[in-house]
Amino acid sequence: MRSKSYYITLSLATLFILVICLFPFYWAIVSSLKTGSALFQVNFWPKNPAWKNYIQVFIEQPFGRNILNSTIVAVTTVTACLLLSIGAAYALGRIKFRGRTRLLMMILSISMFPQVAVLSGMFELIRHLNLYNTLVGLALSYMTLTLPFTTWILTTFMRQLPKEIEEAAIMDGANNWTICVKILLPLLWPALVTTGLLAFIAAWNEFLFALSFTMDNNARTVPVAIASISGKSEHELPWGNIMAASVIVTLPLILLVLFFQKRIVSGLTAGAVKG
Repeated sequence: MRSKSYYITLSLATLFILVICLFPFYWAIVSSLKTGSALFQVNFWPKNPAWKNYIQVFIEQPFGRNILNSTIVAVTTVTACLLLSIGAAYALGRIKFRGRTRLLMMILSISMFPQVAVLSGMFELIRHLNLYNTLVGLALSYMTLTLPFTTWILTTFMRQLPKEIEEAAIMDGANNWTICVKILLPLLWPALVTTGLLAFIAAWNEFLFALSFTMDNNARTVPVAIASISGKSEHELPWGNIMAASVIVTLPLILLVLFFQKRIVSGLTAGAVKG
């Protein structure tokens, strides 16, 4: 039986980790409610909260359009990647063929390339396809980063599913399509939610491609929009507005994690215990 000191130590360690993780977001909220010289004063809560910073973000620039752009691009990227990854994961995880391991390693190696290494080639491709400054072009460029990741993760989950389920379906006369879509896919929901959420966060926060492949607010996403916020002069940045915009774009990610937290935990622990 564990001693009382063990639970006290565990509680203190948990509290310390929570403070380390949550303090940056808390300080961003506090900074978003300050203006002028108050930004350089250390207060746990501003005396006169400047809620107008949140309003000015939408008034001074089309920030609502930027949020919509990010949502469309992220959802499109995640949907396309998951649809393609499911079929690829079934083939790589359940069907034995020559060169399967090499193909998996090739997929993993693609995801290891830094963005800047493929930036020039991707720019030429986007320009050749006439997709520059379009949401479709951004979604296509994001897929080059996200698709190898989702394929690799879903393949790992697919391999962990019991073979007896597939063998029973084959005995009943089911083909590969039926086995993948109607039998294995429902068992992959926790993995799909976990992988999809991680891919969504990556697409939502992506900056380099969004900066390189967009020109105006018609296709600009929120990371680029925040970086483009400027003040009345070159040497004066409205940090209150910038922090307010940062808080606004972080809230959807927090809400998604809280809403799908049970699925996420199930997905992360799937296959950890074998019966």
